[in-house]
Amino acid sequence: MLGNLQRYMNSGQLVEIIYVDRHGRTSKRTVRIHEISRGNVKAYCFARRAFRVFSVDNILAAVPVVKHRAAGY
Repeated sequence: MLGNLQRYMNSGQLVEIIYVDRHGRTSKRTVRIHEISRGNVKAYCFARRAFRVFSVDNILAAVPVVKHRAAGY
């Protein structure tokens, strides 16, 4: 997981994460990772429109956001 997050950060890709907060609630967020340090990910969260810090241990999944272009448009 950490290697993928590092790669997404280095490439500047948007990432969709599934995350569990400290209260056990899951959420799906689209983020742009800016820093990874001491088991935490600092990222701009588009849902909150703010920088947030996510614990790597609480990120259940992370995939790059891929934009699809419709054929013929």
